[in-house]
Amino acid sequence: MKKVDLVICFLLSLSCYVAQSHGRQADALARLYQAKLQNKAGIDLTSSYEMKMTQIINEAEVLPQEGLKEKDMIERLPGQPPVGFKQYGGYVTVDESAGRALFYYFVEAQDPKSKPLLLWLNGGPGCSSLGYGAMEELGPFRVHSDGKTLYENRYSWNRVVNVLFLESPAGVGFSYSNRTSDYATRGDQSTAEDNYVFLVNWLERFPEYKTRDFYIAGESYAGHYVPQFAHTILQHNKIEQNNIINLKGIMIGNAVINDETDQKGMYDYAWTHALSSDETNIAINKYCNFSESELEWSDECINSTNEAFMNEVLIDIYNIYGSQCFSSNLTEKPKKASLMNFDPCSDNYVVAYLNQPDVQEALHANITKLKYDWQPCSDVLTKWNDSPSTVVYLLQEFMDNGIRVLVFSGDVDGRVPVTSTRYSLNKLQLQVNTSWYPWYTKREVGGYTVVYKGGLTFATVRGAGHEVPSYQPLRALTLVNYFLHGKPLPRNA
Repeated sequence: MKKVDLVICFLLSLSCYVAQSHGRQADALARLYQAKLQNKAGIDLTSSYEMKMTQIINEAEVLPQEGLKEKDMIERLPGQPPVGFKQYGGYVTVDESAGRALFYYFVEAQDPKSKPLLLWLNGGPGCSSLGYGAMEELGPFRVHSDGKTLYENRYSWNRVVNVLFLESPAGVGFSYSNRTSDYATRGDQSTAEDNYVFLVNWLERFPEYKTRDFYIAGESYAGHYVPQFAHTILQHNKIEQNNIINLKGIMIGNAVINDETDQKGMYDYAWTHALSSDETNIAINKYCNFSESELEWSDECINSTNEAFMNEVLIDIYNIYGSQCFSSNLTEKPKKASLMNFDPCSDNYVVAYLNQPDVQEALHANITKLKYDWQPCSDVLTKWNDSPSTVVYLLQEFMDNGIRVLVFSGDVDGRVPVTSTRYSLNKLQLQVNTSWYPWYTKREVGGYTVVYKGGLTFATVRGAGHEVPSYQPLRALTLVNYFLHGKPLPRNA
């Protein structure tokens, strides 16, 4: 068997396992890694997104939006507790000729007029911001184990900001295209362009937010989505005087931003957290050069990295100290729920809830009656066409343009761990403005942080896995609240 085949076979078995134990977001990231490894889909691996981005940007088409905001208002979601804020759901067309439309779910802040706007993206690529971000992380509700009722997330981010969840690209969740060939032509650049067209048209539908401070946030493969979306906004702001978007900052968590350091950091994290042996670690450091294409890896490198992975398949690598889900765990009556102890079977509850016809009707979703069920991560997208090996240098572009950057890392994620993120940020060779210190929430250390000159903050979140707001909702809320106010994280208990 060829070298690359050995790695692919192993990664396939690993991704299947974590999909059962953690969720489909893990599977999607593993599939992209496999595709990059083989490059069987002809993925554009241009090293820098700035090199890929076209210099000629067409002005975004704005379609009529009159009356659509009122139609999108959600009176009440099935099984939800009473709330004091408005929520909306619906579609925004991003390509009229193709019939391509993206689904959104929007929750206003409890005091919406005085708060900025934040758009949240999950990663994958191909995973749902409605299913993960809204229903399992930072949204106003979580789903009970009965898959039919909701309970309040008292640490929802709409306590401090108006939050817009976007299912992107088309083919993810309820988002769709009438041109099925679109599902084989998605990639980083087309996703950024569609996200921009979505936002411009959404702001026409909700014009009161046009002049608000605007932030983009996301996690995992959204480490690609968010910077590229922000870059697209900056490029359009230079040429479109009628559609200036008041971008103030971005947030990315446990983010895929630089392939070489992402991989090195993952293996180093495994060893430093007693997940791999001394012998395996020595072999990886001796035989592996992560700046090389995986196709060039030696047999010794492949064997040692496989050994490291084999030691991890019995745990949830996305939350190395967390519990796992071994069955659906759906119950006739809801189990007692806990915000502070995340239920590892939450994916199953969300799938059951969002596939109920009355839920879809309340959300104004699935209006075209898709031929497939809603899924947390897309089985419809058949190719991912471009995924640059690094986007880390876009962070410097944002700082140069006065855009604040927060990079955060749940410190018990072993897939895109804190070591990977630190190695990636070190590529920028930034000068430190405020040295490393512990930050606090409720008299406990919430994590650690360092602030660099130019406006980039790096923060860890103690005890959080890959999806930080799922595992540490209070600490995640503290993080976003201080960032939105432009304040350093609290030094005192």
